[in-house]
Amino acid sequence: SLLPSPALFQVAALERQIFDFLGYQWAPILANFLHIMAVILGIFGTIQYRSRYLMMYAVWLVLWVGWNAFIICFYLEVGRLSQDRDFIMTFNTSLHRSWWMENGPGCLVTPVLNSNLAPEDHHVITVSGCLLDYQYIEVVSSATQIFLALFGFVYACYVSKVFLEEEDSCKCLGWGWQGAQRPQLMPPRVGW
Repeated sequence: SLLPSPALFQVAALERQIFDFLGYQWAPILANFLHIMAVILGIFGTIQYRSRYLMMYAVWLVLWVGWNAFIICFYLEVGRLSQDRDFIMTFNTSLHRSWWMENGPGCLVTPVLNSNLAPEDHHVITVSGCLLDYQYIEVVSSATQIFLALFGFVYACYVSKVFLEEEDSCKCLGWGWQGAQRPQLMPPRVGW
C-alpha cells in the first residue's frame, strides 16, 4: 500500500501533542486533541465500513490543513503575526513559547540575571548555538502534518466512495448493507 498506516497518523499527532504540552501551548493542545479524536473516528469508520465517519474525517482534515498553515505563518511571522506580540498559542494566558525554543538540538540556554524585563512569574533567557531554530522545527512539524493530512484526505474520500458504491450495490440486490436480508425468491407460478 502506498498510503501511510493509521498508526503513523496517530504517532505524528501524539508527538505533536506531547511537545505542545511541554511548551504550555494551549491552542495547539486543543487542536491536537480534536485531531487525535478525528483520526480515531477515521480508523473506526474504515474498520466498521462507515462512510459518514470517513467523510467527517475528510472535512476535519481540511480544517487541520488550515490550522497547520496558520501555525507555519505564525512561526514565520507572515503578515502582521508576531511571536513577540501575539500569544495566540497560549490563549494569552502566559508568556510561554514553543518547547523547542529552549530544548532544540544544540541549544545553549543562559539565564539573564537581574533583568527588569521579566514579569514576576517568568524569567529572561538567551538561547544560542541551536543547530535549527525552534521556528523551523515547528514549521517542519506543521508541514509534516499537512503532508499526512493530504494523504489521509485522499484515502478517506476514496474509501468512502468505495463503501458507498458497495452499499448501493447491496441495496439494489435487496440484501441491505449487513447482508442479513436475502432476497426472497418466489417460485415461478405454474398455470394450468
